[in-house]
Amino acid sequence: MEALIASYGDESSESDSEPATPCQPPPSSTPPTPEFTPLPPPPVSLLIPPNSFGGLDFSPGEQSGRVRTFPHIEGNYALHVFIPVYIPSTPKKELALFLKKLSRLVPGLYVVDVDIPLDIITKDDNKLEQVALGREFHISLGRTVPIRVHQIDSVVAMLRQKLQFQRRYWIDFSKWEVFLNDDRTRTFLSMEVTTTGLAEITKQIQAVNEVYKLHNLPEFYKDPRPHISVAWASGDINHSLRSAVQEERRGMVGASLHKCIFTSKFGGIECRIGNKEYKICKVLDK
Repeated sequence: MEALIASYGDESSESDSEPATPCQPPPSSTPPTPEFTPLPPPPVSLLIPPNSFGGLDFSPGEQSGRVRTFPHIEGNYALHVFIPVYIPSTPKKELALFLKKLSRLVPGLYVVDVDIPLDIITKDDNKLEQVALGREFHISLGRTVPIRVHQIDSVVAMLRQKLQFQRRYWIDFSKWEVFLNDDRTRTFLSMEVTTTGLAEITKQIQAVNEVYKLHNLPEFYKDPRPHISVAWASGDINHSLRSAVQEERRGMVGASLHKCIFTSKFGGIECRIGNKEYKICKVLDK
């Protein structure tokens, strides 16, 4: 054995031994001239991902746990049919102020979709408007349900057939409302459509229901209440959130108490299946 070891050198592994010192070039009195002129560093903006929120003191691990609406099953894709909505710039200041006051009364609120704690972004008015109010919102026209891959083409084709041409109309978001999901694991702060636009949205929901029914998918609520949600909280805090909303609304000037929160123009219907989005209708101007 000793002869065998001697023939291979020391029995310790390469990782345990000291690495060989590479040969160093002889010292020179003048530094070598680089072959290329080094480029300046890139702008800081390029180093921040587009979905990043800059200086917010928040990491995803801090967010409250969410409960899946349905379990993940290989080969299933989440289907969501909706109207995209953007809040105009004019009402954002007033809405931001309302959310700031509400976050002080109700702890544990999160911004919908991005899931950032509301009380963090209320420290910066610009961030509050940008993150909580400056993105795309959705009026759901059907339940978010799982479908199989072989159903995708059929669902999209039928939705387009039923909703192919839609006339443009105005949508008034006229009421702050609180909603719970079906299993009461999440509470939502929302703005509801109760007047202008309600009839048109209701007809579109009925068309989506027909497509769902043909694919044995659960239909939408019997008495739909179209809305967009801006914040959520874990669990059932319906009573405390509703009381806080009413308290803040009472504190507003009487003239603004009954006015429309904001108005948006209908701009189309989209369908998201998994990570892919489909345009469903062509919008016609009256």
